Amino acid sequence: MKILDIRNSTGGVACALFESPEGFPTEYLRAATNIMVIKIRDKQARCDFEDIPPGTYALAVVHDENMNGKLDTNLLGIPKEGYGFSNDAKALFGAPSFPAASFPYDGQNLELTISLSY
Repeated sequence: MKILDIRNSTGGVACALFESPEGFPTEYLRAATNIMVIKIRDKQARCDFEDIPPGTYALAVVHDENMNGKLDTNLLGIPKEGYGFSNDAKALFGAPSFPAASFPYDGQNLELTISLSY
């Protein structure tokens, strides 16, 4: 999975793969099926999951600039760090639902691109 529109090379990118709506997307450290944190090089990053069984999944990506393991928000709950979701699901008045971001996976190689919003 290629991550686009990273605004700087500070911190890392957390890629969280969910197989159910539980905890999606904010509780990614607790609820994600698979998670990886990748260093950013020249404002670019890729996350490549392996050995994922077929099923329905959703991806959440967070640019964790301060490496504290969460998407930082202001007092109104508006994210201060970059984020993105599979299906380019939009976060309007809160995070998108699992069904909005979910996609079927048949076990074959699947190349996804996720653009971050800030």
